[in-house]
Amino acid sequence: MSFSSEVKEELSRHLGKSRHCQTAELAALIAFDGKVQVSESGCDLFLDSENELLNTKYDLLLKKLFDFSEEKREKSGREQKKIYETVKMWDEDHQIPMITETVNGLLLLQGCCKRAYIRGAFLAGGSISDPNKSYHFEIVCRTMPQAEQLRDTMNSFDVDAKIVERKKHFVVYLKEGAQIVDILNVMEAHVALMNLENVRILKEMRNSVNRKVNCETANISKTVNAAVKQLEDITYIREVMGLDSLPDNLKEMALLRLEYPEAPLKELGMYLDPPVGKSGVNHRLRKISEIADGLRE
Repeated sequence: MSFSSEVKEELSRHLGKSRHCQTAELAALIAFDGKVQVSESGCDLFLDSENELLNTKYDLLLKKLFDFSEEKREKSGREQKKIYETVKMWDEDHQIPMITETVNGLLLLQGCCKRAYIRGAFLAGGSISDPNKSYHFEIVCRTMPQAEQLRDTMNSFDVDAKIVERKKHFVVYLKEGAQIVDILNVMEAHVALMNLENVRILKEMRNSVNRKVNCETANISKTVNAAVKQLEDITYIREVMGLDSLPDNLKEMALLRLEYPEAPLKELGMYLDPPVGKSGVNHRLRKISEIADGLRE
């Protein structure tokens, strides 16, 4: 099962405690995936989806809110009207349903209702990429007004959701791991949140270790290259003019480097009499290098 499916399975089992929250989530399901079929018997409302989790959540909300089964809902026009009126999608003047992509703002006044609305929107049109590969959260919307309402509702929880047009749809998305964690918390997908956080921690630890290893590797490479250059300079001076031609302090330094070709500067300084610090050793080796470069010219 994909991570996205795991999140939806968890959310399909979550039910808001209050009637107004359940209504907001039902409105989101209808707005994002609802469809009306007109027949001689009236207008039948159903979800235009084969997603079993989505339809299960839809039936659960209807049973909680209206206490009637799917079979009863399909046979009763009055029950259909009751659904439309509850989610504020009933045209009283014409006595017909008016399925709108945006949810009536009166259903989204409280923070808990906004959470339920985002949860319903995600169940109907959302997905999350595998966090082991990348961080991407998105909800596909039917129209720009619907996308703008969803984006603004999500951003009321201090995330930075954005909209992109994709073919004939509008997609509200997040691309930062921390913000996806926040929106999972908003939707109350706490198990998925913990799983994502575990992945993020492992990835951050791995990245941190890689950075340190790369840094250490670079430092080692730099030290080795410097030591090789120092040995080349000392050997060249010895062959061209002899090490006895160097001042005593530089001759001593050159002989130590030949004796300890892999020793770091600090260790070389300890072998001198009297001992010299790292900067002092570096200064003497730089002088030797300048002499060698002068001879090469």
